[in-house]
Amino acid sequence: MPIFCGIFIVYTNNADSPELATLGVRAGYDRTGEGEHSEAIFATSSFVFSNAAEAADRFQNNAPGNVYSRFTNPTVRTFEKRLAAMEGGDACVATASGMAAIMATCAALLEAGDHVLASGDLFGSTTQFFRKYLTRMGNTVDFAAIDDVADWQRKILPQTRMLFVETPSNPLTRLADISALAELASRNGAMLVVDNCFCTPALQQPLALGAHLVIHSATKFLDGQGRCVGGAVVGDSERIADVFAFLRAAGPCMSPFNAWVFLKGLETLELRMQRHCESAAALAEWLQAQPRVSKVFYPGLDSHPQNSLCRLQQSAAGGVVSFELAGGREAAWQLIDAVQMISITANLGDAKSTITHPATTTHGRLTDEQREQAGISEGLVRIAVGLESLVDIQRDLITGLG
Repeated sequence: MPIFCGIFIVYTNNADSPELATLGVRAGYDRTGEGEHSEAIFATSSFVFSNAAEAADRFQNNAPGNVYSRFTNPTVRTFEKRLAAMEGGDACVATASGMAAIMATCAALLEAGDHVLASGDLFGSTTQFFRKYLTRMGNTVDFAAIDDVADWQRKILPQTRMLFVETPSNPLTRLADISALAELASRNGAMLVVDNCFCTPALQQPLALGAHLVIHSATKFLDGQGRCVGGAVVGDSERIADVFAFLRAAGPCMSPFNAWVFLKGLETLELRMQRHCESAAALAEWLQAQPRVSKVFYPGLDSHPQNSLCRLQQSAAGGVVSFELAGGREAAWQLIDAVQMISITANLGDAKSTITHPATTTHGRLTDEQREQAGISEGLVRIAVGLESLVDIQRDLITGLG
């Protein structure tokens, strides 16, 4: 049962908690007096108080209740409660985007002079934010090899306050050993923040593996149909309270309509992820047999160097497959230009399969040296496998691979 803590919802986890599929459909909603079956959208900027004293109490956090939709909205709160329950966290803060979730986490929990140690395998915008903007806030940032715990150990400093990873990584699907990094962070007085965008709680629960916070781009698999942009931070009530305080002051909030869309996405998350993973695994195997494909990156493959870690910390390998083509950019662009059904777009986690060239899109703002360090070659192609028939996905790719 939820326990109200100020304006936060704190969840108590026990052996009798519902299964993930049930949480995705039912968790977090307090039906209104109208008796609606589907969650209501509270499309309002502000809320009315009974009297001046009630208004004062709510503004000062002395009483629970809604104040202003920048930081308290019932629809957004339902999404926060549901995602927190699915991730096994105490609380959640919803944000305007996945990048807003990362920014809010860093701004709320780091002080000038703190050191961040991040994975070298990060989404291009995350890398840009760390290198260009986090350093302007007075923080220092270093990067470690995602799959080498010893490298993280060597680079951690007395002033390190955050370890940050996305696992699997975008786009090479490299994995971080979450339990090992969580232990390293805790031993050194730091927090481990895990971007769980590729897996979602349907496949991986970083908090249960020892991570301190989980980041989501709700835009991706949580939505599942490419409709809205949003993000979230999930974790313990103390840290989430700090992130909420930043959100209240700075305003990178989620809209009620977007929260409602994401709630609908969570209802089918487990089912969708099963299909994404089944098709992606089969496509990865098929791509390995194509003559023009020189390498396939998918942790579900026996040939993937971290296949055993994938089996240990994920329930399935995910819905994203990347691969290299002999012939560099020319070959990659030829394949992308040849598809007729698959959407040429950098988004992922959609019901529709998408294809992109990371070196010139998602990681296009990195320098040549940074892309080389991250392993983003000119011949690399990323496919986020959708819910279409696998036969049709293969048929669409075969022309460009011929």
